[in-house]
Amino acid sequence: MKNKFIKSTLILIVGSLLTKVLGFVIKIFFTRIATEDDINLYSIIMPTYSLLITFAQLGYTLAISNVIASNKKSSKKVLFSIIPVSIIINILLISLIFFIAPFISNNLLKNPDTYFPIISIAFVLPFVSLSSIIRGYFFGKQKMFPHTLSNIIEQIARLLIIVIFLPKILKFGTVFTVSLYILFNIISEIISIIVFLLFAPKNFVIKKNDLRVDINVVKDIMEIAIPTTSSRIIGNIGYFFEPIILTFTLSLVGYSSNFILDEYGTYNAYVLPMLTIPSFFVLALNTALVPEISKYHSDKNTIKKRLIQSLIISFLIGLISNIVVFIFVEYLLNIIFNTIKGVTYIRFLAPFFIFLYLEGPLQSTLQALNYAKYTMKVTIISTIVKLIVLFTLSLLKIGLYGLLISEIVNIFLVLYLNFNKIKKILKN
Repeated sequence: MKNKFIKSTLILIVGSLLTKVLGFVIKIFFTRIATEDDINLYSIIMPTYSLLITFAQLGYTLAISNVIASNKKSSKKVLFSIIPVSIIINILLISLIFFIAPFISNNLLKNPDTYFPIISIAFVLPFVSLSSIIRGYFFGKQKMFPHTLSNIIEQIARLLIIVIFLPKILKFGTVFTVSLYILFNIISEIISIIVFLLFAPKNFVIKKNDLRVDINVVKDIMEIAIPTTSSRIIGNIGYFFEPIILTFTLSLVGYSSNFILDEYGTYNAYVLPMLTIPSFFVLALNTALVPEISKYHSDKNTIKKRLIQSLIISFLIGLISNIVVFIFVEYLLNIIFNTIKGVTYIRFLAPFFIFLYLEGPLQSTLQALNYAKYTMKVTIISTIVKLIVLFTLSLLKIGLYGLLISEIVNIFLVLYLNFNKIKKILKN
């Protein structure tokens, strides 16, 4: 059992690396095949897409993984208790999207062309939900290979769809192209679900009693899922307000809109991706850590051991990655993005982003110990503080450095709050 954690982590690391590489390739092909209007419309819709996907996933993967790993209920009971709940939530979500899509497109995004892409998102959500539920089952069983394989095949399917079908639909216009591109996610999600089902246990027989919803199971899942999802929603809301506050304050002190758009675009398109290249590793490590901590929730020595291992490995990966990026930033930017924009920002942030990789193990440990509500509070506090720092520093006429410093403050505040909480938990 000792090696299961390490084995699961290694499988996820390899799979996440391949998925990350394929993700980069997909971005390259999309930006080279699609027109500038297609890319701009898709970029505008992405915050809305991310927010709705967060509601659809509802933290199922983490919550189901936790409940199954703790052996409180049978796996089948967990699955067939949450699936009907997910169906109801998706019906409500789809209905809501159809109702508010005109308001979002015309009043919030101020772009009528976003209406049909928003409607397209609604049809993707049920498949995302089901995929998250099945993924949670395999994570809870600490079977990471099905997840790894499904992710890789899903990404390959997306790549093939872009290469084969995207050029053929461009002639129908921007709105149609972006809407259909979003709907393509249904195909990739179905492929992912099929791969998972191929790894279902051979003795997995569904009986009539299994189809009954266990309210206690639903309650256990929701007690973890809702706070976890709330944290992601709060984070998305923070990201939503970030460019609004930045644009308002920098315009107020005399910066042109072209400067703001160009610098903020550089930050999101080049700076953050370069600094978070090894994020696949941390995600893999954290995914494997949750069921491991859940299983030994009463054994503080094992929890400490696993947490320390995860922190050391995460820190070393972050250290090596950011040193390489710091030294070879011009070369890497040129090779990956065919630009050298953002060099100064990357070098400014790189020493601090080393500590970003410590956030994952701390947060995953708290969630596995059923402190998801606390991590939600931390997200609220850190988001509010970040936006206040961003607003205040941007008034000092230091360009985008107000945003960079607010990011650094956010990293260390989250680390401080989470580390102190875990320290208290493991002392008691």
